Amino acid sequence: MTASFHNKILRVNLTDGTTRVEEPGAVYFRRYLGGWNIIADVLLKEVPAGADPLGPENKLVFAPGVLTGLAVSGVSRNAVGAKSPLTGGFGAAEVGGNWGAQLKRAGFDALIVEGAAEKPVYLWIKDGAVEIRDATHLWGQPTKETQAAIREELGDRRVEVAMIGPGGEKLVRYACIMNGTKDAAGRTGLGAVMGSKNLKAIAVRGTQALEGADPETLRTLARGMAEAINSGAKGGTLHKYGTGVGVESGVLSGNLPIRNFRDGEFPGAINLSAEVFMERIGIGMDGCFACAMRCKKIVKAEAPFVLDPDYGGPEYESFGALGSCCGVDDIVAVAKATELCNAYSLDTIGCGVTIAFAMECFENGLLTLEDTGGIDLRFGNGDALVQMVELIGKREGIGNLLAEGSRRMAEKIGGNSLPYAMQVKGQEYPMHEPRFKRGLAIAYAVSPTGADHCHALHDVGTVNAGPDGFLANEGLRRLGLLEPLPLEDLGPAKVRATLYHMARAVAGNCACLCLFIPWNADELMQMLHAATGWDISLYEYQKIGERALTLARLFNVREGFGPQDDRLAPRSYGPTTSGALAKGGIDPATLEAAMHTYYGMLGWDRETGIPSREKLEELDVAWAEAYLP
Repeated sequence: MTASFHNKILRVNLTDGTTRVEEPGAVYFRRYLGGWNIIADVLLKEVPAGADPLGPENKLVFAPGVLTGLAVSGVSRNAVGAKSPLTGGFGAAEVGGNWGAQLKRAGFDALIVEGAAEKPVYLWIKDGAVEIRDATHLWGQPTKETQAAIREELGDRRVEVAMIGPGGEKLVRYACIMNGTKDAAGRTGLGAVMGSKNLKAIAVRGTQALEGADPETLRTLARGMAEAINSGAKGGTLHKYGTGVGVESGVLSGNLPIRNFRDGEFPGAINLSAEVFMERIGIGMDGCFACAMRCKKIVKAEAPFVLDPDYGGPEYESFGALGSCCGVDDIVAVAKATELCNAYSLDTIGCGVTIAFAMECFENGLLTLEDTGGIDLRFGNGDALVQMVELIGKREGIGNLLAEGSRRMAEKIGGNSLPYAMQVKGQEYPMHEPRFKRGLAIAYAVSPTGADHCHALHDVGTVNAGPDGFLANEGLRRLGLLEPLPLEDLGPAKVRATLYHMARAVAGNCACLCLFIPWNADELMQMLHAATGWDISLYEYQKIGERALTLARLFNVREGFGPQDDRLAPRSYGPTTSGALAKGGIDPATLEAAMHTYYGMLGWDRETGIPSREKLEELDVAWAEAYLP
């Protein structure tokens, strides 16, 4: 067995308090790599159709990849998955930090949590040993206090903790799971699944060496990337500012969401740039396990809110969702709202966009001061923003309604509120505008997790030609996409680019790679070979991503999803009130045609989007035929 994985999956049943270890074999890990594929395998085979996402039949899967834990930049991540309480379908999120590396170094390639405990518990995993411990004294605590108490109890400050705060305990449908106090498995409400199982935290400490099949090649690759990042040759300004540099350009292009994706102008946007955050309240940068790209902001302030630097600081998605999307340009208020999301374990995207939805409802009379408990919930009110995050995290007052997410809120509020809900399949839009980047329109619609930017094609990179006339985007060009594509295009060529990109990106969600470390295709294949000893090709890697997309689709089909769910929020089919997209809007018939083309290109039924038996055979997952309708 090669040295980058152990062939060991840990199962913990919280109902009866038992644990066991499975060894699925090298073929399993080569076929899947980890992450999304392991999650989809478990959910399809083991979670009954129609199961309550917040019931004991749901399973919570923590799945690093075969690279996770190696001392190489960008491979510290792990995926988490379950049936989503937000969408009712396939739920998955990826997260960085140190926890995933510690799980691998503790001797496990994945963790499957099943059942539910009668009272709050946490898991303690160290070098192959597992304990289920009482967490009654931790229930109700924010994440910082939870981590500190567990480390003190275990007598080791090097223990890494994946945990939930009160938002997860209260089953907020977009609650996240925090790796430490700064890194979130943010999307699809997995923190609520953890809370439903009365599982407060998973503490991990590993001391086993993880060097790979060819340690020298891995060291050479790691050293080369670190030198390129440190010299500025790769990584741009990420190590200095993190994400969100030059936000004003997002206003000019229309990419920055403003007031719930309604408007196109926001003079205060200049205040929300990463440069301003770091110049005014930044005190340093942080990073993930063994990564040279220290790209995470740390902020501190005393007024108008006290900011705790132990919670890090807001990155682009957070200050877009909690800032411009809510019309708020007070950076300290936005940073405080982000801090509270980390403390309560709330997805900053889901939280911010749901608050923006509520603000628009308030301004249009669908919510009143009586509903809000006297809070003036207008766009731009930073104090109201911070108050809302706390109410959501505690499920108090109107926060109990906002904790359901924008789609369920709209169903309860009624009136003309549904068009204000910026969501796909129940999951709120990220901070990237599909009316500007049309590849996002396709990807948001067809993604198995609902609107998600991480595996979507940001197709501004498909419009540029190199000096020889070929497409400048190296990743897509290496897959045979040779010519630039118009940004507004939604034809078969753009669908092909979207599909190829999504398969590659989702393969990255199986290997658990960071999006910000610019490994090229050759380097990635070298890394996989050096880690595992396998002669994986770029073609095989693409098929790993297709396999994950197809299994996730099949899970959703089994749960009743179909083409009717592959739709954008109504607002995306029209223009913004002003700005670059004032004459924008996506033609729904053109997008629907693109969606069916996408189905056909993937080997799914062109009309229904149901994976074919032949496609499952081709992807070497014939077992999944049993779940076809």
